This record gives sequence, structure tokens and C-alpha cells, in this order.
Amino acid sequence: MVDINTFRKLALSFPETSEQPHFEKTSFRVAKKIFATWDSKTNIASIKLSAADQDVFAAFDKTIIHPVANKWGLQGWTQIQLEKVRKDMCKDALTTAYLHVAPTKLGLLVKK
Repeated sequence: MVDINTFRKLALSFPETSEQPHFEKTSFRVAKKIFATWDSKTNIASIKLSAADQDVFAAFDKTIIHPVANKWGLQGWTQIQLEKVRKDMCKDALTTAYLHVAPTKLGLLVKK
């Protein structure tokens, strides 16, 4: 299980990341682009992945990590059930999302 404090700490650990409101959710951004959100009502995080990365993470266990069930899912948005995911899996998914969105120069500063 990953609580919001752990999720926030992981998301903000990447270079030049900020936390900002996004409608009724909390977003985590790099270079003004969202790579992750957190919904406090459901305790579900959403991350932006490539289609290939989304398939890889969803193959682990679709009850834990799965595409968003609408057109956003087809664009790579993937949900993480924070009450079920292990911290190492969450960190890997967040790192992949950050690298997908971040400018190359910032991505080079992140060790995967």
C-alpha cells in the first residue's frame, strides 16, 4: 500500500516537479505538463504512459494498474490503486510517467 504522503514524496522527487490543483484532483507536473494526478476521494492515482508502457504495467495485475476506462485510457492515462500497489511498483510507474512527459534534459538526470 502507498499512502498519499509516500506518493507525493515519490512524485516530487523528480527534477523540477511541482504540485498543483487540477480540478478536484492534485496534479504533479514537469515543464507545465501533468505526469500524475491523485484523487483524494477514491485514493486513485493516474499517470501518463506510452501505450507500450501502459501494456507492460497493466500486465502485472489489472486490479492494481489499469488503463483509464475511457478515451483517456487510449491516450496512455493509467490508474494505480494506491491501497493495493507496492511502493517499488508505484515508484517504477511514476518514474516511467515522468520520463514520458519530461524534457529530455531533465530525464537524463533521473536514474531508473
